[in-house]
Amino acid sequence: MSLPKAYFLIFLVLIVDQLSKIYVKTNFVLGEEVMVFDWFRIHFIENEGMAWGTKIPGQYGKLILTVFRIFAVFGIAYWLSDSIKRRHSNYLIVAIALIFAGAAGNIIDSIFYGIIFDDSHGNLATLFSPEPYGTWFHGLVVDMFYFPLWRGTLPAWFPVWGGEEVSFFNAIFNVADMAISTGVGILLFFNKRAFPKTA
Repeated sequence: MSLPKAYFLIFLVLIVDQLSKIYVKTNFVLGEEVMVFDWFRIHFIENEGMAWGTKIPGQYGKLILTVFRIFAVFGIAYWLSDSIKRRHSNYLIVAIALIFAGAAGNIIDSIFYGIIFDDSHGNLATLFSPEPYGTWFHGLVVDMFYFPLWRGTLPAWFPVWGGEEVSFFNAIFNVADMAISTGVGILLFFNKRAFPKTA
């Protein structure tokens, strides 16, 4: 895959990611949910940007996370450029491009959303608000896709969670997260094609 094609894929993912986040942020109150199907809902939440809503504790936790992500994205960008120059497998290049796009999409939220949106608690957020909810590098990541495919009580014999009420799939995520997961999935499931052995 050529560099322009990789750029186009990244650009496409970023556009879809940001348009979907801006739409949800300006049309949903925080916590609002719309049922598309019984197993698929649009449910607006915000988080610090780590997996499963985890946080780095302390006053500078969010800043540390954002700065770390920026350095990681530069590393991924180098990996992508180097893989294209060396004419590595398209599986590898597509995977890296998706991971890069996903990471960049969530970084945009973290860097800019705190200064371009007002609060979503109890009201619709305004884009380019004169009273933003945060500061540079302290924006919250917007998530919205929720797939509660199954909800029920596990049998008593089930290890650890036996007898408890659980739901699957419980995570709420965005387009950027899907891009990262797809990229990682390509590397895992198509490992031999992504990293072919050279003679």
